[in-house]
Amino acid sequence: MAQEIERKFLVTATTYHELATGTHYRQGYLNSQKERVVRIRTIDDKAFITVKGLTKGATRLEYEYEITVADANEMLNELCEQPIIEKHRYKVPMGDFVWEIDEFHGENEGLTVAEVELESEDQEYPKPDWIGEEVTGDARFYNSNLIANPYKNWQT
Repeated sequence: MAQEIERKFLVTATTYHELATGTHYRQGYLNSQKERVVRIRTIDDKAFITVKGLTKGATRLEYEYEITVADANEMLNELCEQPIIEKHRYKVPMGDFVWEIDEFHGENEGLTVAEVELESEDQEYPKPDWIGEEVTGDARFYNSNLIANPYKNWQT
């Protein structure tokens, strides 16, 4: 069984730019229901379809398969819920861990979130100085929910 265990945090500074180069991502959702999310994603010259189950704590089932970029672009443009998520992702290694920082664009401009994948929910991990409030259990920050309620619409 494939499982994903991750913690998600807001980002308080951009010093991670000194540690990594960003990669452009486009992603959309064929289904964004929390029980079974189906995502299409392009990363540079590769594309994937991903199926994720319901999140329980910081864990959920996840299955990912490579598909052609042409198929992915057609699904993103013609079949996926709108708006498409556009972001730059930075990967910052820290010891045995890799922090992934997403800087969102378009409808979600101004939102920056960092995630770290773990082997267990109680695993210890390093927290860089640019990590802020944990938002792991806050569904507003799920990429699939940023379609229906983009960051630009949030009241502060």
